[in-house]
Amino acid sequence: MPDTARFRPPGPLGFGGAPLGNMFAPIPEATAEAVLEAAWESGIRFYDTAPHYGAGLSEHRFGHMLRQRPREDYVLSTKVGRMLRPDPAAPREYRMFRDPLPFRVEYDYSADAALRSVEDSLQRLGLARIDIALIHDIAEDTHGAEWERVFDAAMAGAAPALTRLREEGVIRAWGLGVNRPEACLWALERADPDLFLIAGRYTLLDQGALAALLPACLRRGVAVIIGGPYNSGLLAGGGTFDYREAPPERVAARDRLAALCARHGVDLRAAALQFAAAHPAVAAVIPGAVEPAQVRANAALMRTPIPPALWQEMREAGLLPPEAPTP
Repeated sequence: MPDTARFRPPGPLGFGGAPLGNMFAPIPEATAEAVLEAAWESGIRFYDTAPHYGAGLSEHRFGHMLRQRPREDYVLSTKVGRMLRPDPAAPREYRMFRDPLPFRVEYDYSADAALRSVEDSLQRLGLARIDIALIHDIAEDTHGAEWERVFDAAMAGAAPALTRLREEGVIRAWGLGVNRPEACLWALERADPDLFLIAGRYTLLDQGALAALLPACLRRGVAVIIGGPYNSGLLAGGGTFDYREAPPERVAARDRLAALCARHGVDLRAAALQFAAAHPAVAAVIPGAVEPAQVRANAALMRTPIPPALWQEMREAGLLPPEAPTP
């Protein structure tokens, strides 16, 4: 596909919106508002959300804060691929989200659905435009053995529809938002995306995007956004990896990384954020947060000095590939 002038969201630190969809536990409205205020006050100007996050709840919360800010001062991404249908009997738990809004979620990767999804997101956000539209979850982890069929449907439907919106100036960029690199590599062959959001596959614990995807994006000038830099909590002191209980080998690797960081007086979270941001293909890293203190901590951790010797020890211990860029 022909290359075009590419769009890169502002970084190195952005804000990921899944937790504000009540991921794992409900968040009071006042707390959600304070979290987003802390993000703005910390200088964060790139915000990512999706209809999937709390069946529209995250988008509502983002819109409430962002409507109070000059529109030219921030970049906003949301996603297509799931349509929300009003349903008074919608369950009070949806996947990992608790107390979502009363909508039933349906997959639809067609062109018409992509256009409707953008319009619906604008209504939930209360904004006149978004900057980035991402085709959400068209990889194997979401659709299993059907994922290739789903991918083909998205490339035939949503991808050309979003390309038209970009050409018409309705959006500034489009791409994929997924947890697996294979779909991104295929999209580079089949379409003309501007960027990818890849979650959990370029972290201190998992460099699955390093060998093929990140070099391919560099060649094409396609920006990469790193979601899940803490692997859904394990690198931040929690017990989950990829949104479920972490397997023992991941916990052991985390503990070895933490011990090395402690020897150098470095917070493991700082190493996690700065490692993910150091690759030249990466435009932004977007951890989420459920408390204002977490947002402020992430901003400080991204600026924390880290001695080069720490990265060297990680390589010598076999915890980082030799070719992985470091700060």
